[in-house]
Amino acid sequence: MDNIKFLKSRIRDIPDYPKKGILFKDVTPLLRDAKAFGICVDEMAARVPDGIDYLIGTEARGFILGGAIAYKKGIGFVPARKKGKLPHKTISRDYGLEYGRASLELHVDAIENGSKVIIVDDLLATGGTASATAELAKSLGGTVTGFLFLIELSELNGRDKLKAIGRVDSLIMA
Repeated sequence: MDNIKFLKSRIRDIPDYPKKGILFKDVTPLLRDAKAFGICVDEMAARVPDGIDYLIGTEARGFILGGAIAYKKGIGFVPARKKGKLPHKTISRDYGLEYGRASLELHVDAIENGSKVIIVDDLLATGGTASATAELAKSLGGTVTGFLFLIELSELNGRDKLKAIGRVDSLIMA
């Protein structure tokens, strides 16, 4: 079995979560499987080009993946958190989800002006979370060179929203 098929086999579908009509892609079985998690991190890290200063991971599974990938690549990790969760002065952006609205924040000193960043998360759906994260990074003077996802829900066309900002790379198309 190739790596991508193996990773797909470790993701479970949860119908009607968090609300009716949503098919949630649960990556926790992949994360608890050491072999699958290692393959996932290796495959994603291989897609991060040299010259990147930071990976920005979005809450919460983007923290898990982004932190591990940043460590493997020897670069910094920046958490993009839900509103009110960061202890220092922040900037924030509201955005739409396929099932509601939310807000993300970065510390005002999270990245240096001119830094090259890639935004990492477990799932690309409509692109709202990633787009809001990119706006935050740009407002701090960062250059968003791309986006990296474990799973992409291609029928929701999130890629179309992001490709004008930077390269979009996903391991699994669903």
